[in-house]
Amino acid sequence: MKLERDFYLRDGLTVARELIGKKLVHRSREGLTAGIIVETEAYIGPEDAGSHAYRARRTKRTAVQYGPGGFAYVYRIYGLHSCMNVVAAAEERPEAILIRALEPAEGLELMMQRRGTEDAAKLCRGPGNLCQALGIGMEHYGMDLCGEELYIETVEGPEPEVCTDKRINIDYAGEAADYPWRFLLKGSGYISAPPKGWKVFR
Repeated sequence: MKLERDFYLRDGLTVARELIGKKLVHRSREGLTAGIIVETEAYIGPEDAGSHAYRARRTKRTAVQYGPGGFAYVYRIYGLHSCMNVVAAAEERPEAILIRALEPAEGLELMMQRRGTEDAAKLCRGPGNLCQALGIGMEHYGMDLCGEELYIETVEGPEPEVCTDKRINIDYAGEAADYPWRFLLKGSGYISAPPKGWKVFR
């Protein structure tokens, strides 16, 4: 079942945790690709020094964060790689959740073509890689995640075990770099950077 707007209109930390175990789906002209979300990072608005909206910065890039939850915030890093975020919370509360890793679930052949690898564990490990694998780019900026092309749906099965860790590659954020706002599917072998002592499964 596709997630409805109300799921996204909650605080970003709740949404980030509850996205773990859900399925991200992209229906493109080339075909359908999808993966189970196993790693997210929450970025909580003006008070979070790791957020693009820190100190209420409002730019052309961050504009979608100031709208209601349930839309895609896509940005580019190093001028090359797209990263997909899910906008959370109500209007004028710029909170976003970075999707950091997926466990490939559907459309593996197409993902392998796009990524140039047959190693399933590497297809969607890291935000840039998963966007390449699923064919998500800047043209998806602002897309409604309650629509028919790019969306997130529930998955039947037991409640996922979720653990937390500090976020990655935001050393510039001072004490915010240590906030435990990275959410992980416990034991997953598909996350981007396993914590020390991580016991994996596949």
